[in-house]
Amino acid sequence: MSGGKLGGGLLVAGTTSDAGKSVVTAGICRWLARQGVKVAPFKAQNMSLNSFVTREGAEIGRAQAMQAQAARVEPTALMNPVLLKPGSDQSSQVVLLGKPVGEMSARGFFGSVGPAAQPQPGAVSPGMALHEGRREQLLGVVTDCLEQLRGTYDAVICEGAGSPAEINLRRTDIVNMGIARAARFPVVVVGDIDRGGVFASFFGTTALLSPQDQSLIAGYMVNKFRGDVSLLEPGMEMLRNLTGRATYGVLPFRHGLGIDEEDGLRVSLRGAVRESAVAPPVGEDVLRVAVCAVPLMSNFTDVDALAAEPGVVVRFVDRAEELVDADLVVVPGTRGTVKALEWLRERGLADALLRRAAEGRPVLGICGGFQVLGEHIEDEVESRAGSVAGLGLLPVRIRFEREKTLERPSGTALGEPVEGYEIHHGVAEVLGGETFISDEQGRRLEGCRVGSVWGTHWHGSLESDGFRRAFLREVALASGRRFVPAPDTSFGALREEQLDLLGDLIAEHADTDALLRLIETGAPAGLPFLPPGAP
Repeated sequence: MSGGKLGGGLLVAGTTSDAGKSVVTAGICRWLARQGVKVAPFKAQNMSLNSFVTREGAEIGRAQAMQAQAARVEPTALMNPVLLKPGSDQSSQVVLLGKPVGEMSARGFFGSVGPAAQPQPGAVSPGMALHEGRREQLLGVVTDCLEQLRGTYDAVICEGAGSPAEINLRRTDIVNMGIARAARFPVVVVGDIDRGGVFASFFGTTALLSPQDQSLIAGYMVNKFRGDVSLLEPGMEMLRNLTGRATYGVLPFRHGLGIDEEDGLRVSLRGAVRESAVAPPVGEDVLRVAVCAVPLMSNFTDVDALAAEPGVVVRFVDRAEELVDADLVVVPGTRGTVKALEWLRERGLADALLRRAAEGRPVLGICGGFQVLGEHIEDEVESRAGSVAGLGLLPVRIRFEREKTLERPSGTALGEPVEGYEIHHGVAEVLGGETFISDEQGRRLEGCRVGSVWGTHWHGSLESDGFRRAFLREVALASGRRFVPAPDTSFGALREEQLDLLGDLIAEHADTDALLRLIETGAPAGLPFLPPGAP
């Protein structure tokens, strides 16, 4: 296929959110890449607080960045043209082609009556007006991005969102059947059998679609199966008789498999390491890391690299008493810095952080967490709260700007090379403290350190192996722990192993010949219609 026709593809949909679409998409991408197929991932519209910055300075969902890594290609804004970053239960920041273009209410984005979208002055607008009830306008943008990918790659593996049978949203859908119809892509529906009711979910999902949409539903894939597959085979045969559609694979349940998730706390790599019984500490002690589960937490994947270290135990906490036995406390990124600060104070966690700092016990603030640790916040953009006092643990003043910083910087910290990525509206004025990250000449690049309190805007810095080990040695010294970082832990290699395991799942447990036919030639002709169809 690598030398064959261009433009083939597939849409991976799901019976529900968290059915395994991201994992299956990444697995198919890695499996195809290993066959020599030039493949790219695509998700038309993503809702996530976990994002990534591409080399051209575009913000996309982390899941698509990891799927690109599975495909062994560089991620670009074309792979996730619309990203929604929730700021509350009612509104999200809209990121279009990698740049923020405004805040919009959920009702407005999905086409109902609501207050007007609030554009951000100075935001990049890729040639279109973003306003209420015009979500369908985005279809042209996403189909154009998809066509550009199809013109470059042998195959494009698309990920849907939620369920394709969200009948209240179908009219303006751009991520499930809307994009499948526009591209004439076949659809495989993934169901999580661990939740129960997978056959009913497959049937019901199909039967709630219009005849035109149903004609693209090629079949199904069972995810997270435990036990003897032969016990499932009669059900799959009955499902085929009922729907006229095949089951393209039964993927077994595996602890810790997956990629960076859109939201939630079940991050696969961290889970795999924490569940492993073969990674004891190198030294005599373990290190305990407590991560404050602040509201609107973003890029919690920053701590995955810590959990990848043998002997490092990472947990998310929301009570002050849970910080007492922690050797390191991380205040992570957040889409709501002022809201996170209020939450820390309400729960007594702010006072606990102040006590830790006074005792010389390590604290690390990342992005929004760094801002929280500063002296003062001036915010007329994100929360519109105006002047707010920070925790005062670092000599930093934060002013929120309407233009978002999106960069992929590199430097040196603790004598080791370090890389990261920045996604923030808050601009830091560092008034003192020790240099944290510097350039080759030793000039401060980012953040600062006061005693055992550290802060930086850089996400992903802990994935730099040498820096991470040096930082953990500092934490162990300050905590009085006889912890020794493993000398050979490579976070990048561990991530590659995870992606290879996903590729193995597809290669070993899916009907790969049938999947190739779908990608190359589309959905089978003559698929039966299941009543009642869409209202």
